[in-house]
Amino acid sequence: MWEEKDNTLYSKFEFKDFSAAFAFMTRVALAAEKMDHHPLWTNVYNKVEIWLSTHDAGNTVTERDRKLAKKIDAIA
Repeated sequence: MWEEKDNTLYSKFEFKDFSAAFAFMTRVALAAEKMDHHPLWTNVYNKVEIWLSTHDAGNTVTERDRKLAKKIDAIA
């Protein structure tokens, strides 16, 4: 579930293991590249945290972020 805070959309995902987390990140990376909209994220073992904001809009949440969040949810 995405949470809007500090001018970002934030979500944390947890997977079975590192391989599953990395596979998720790979699929997200491909979707983000197609949208030319790239997340800030971290990965530690089976956990992935993602923050979305639009730099061109002054680092605020825009419709672009919401669309990518929906794609990420569909991938997860």
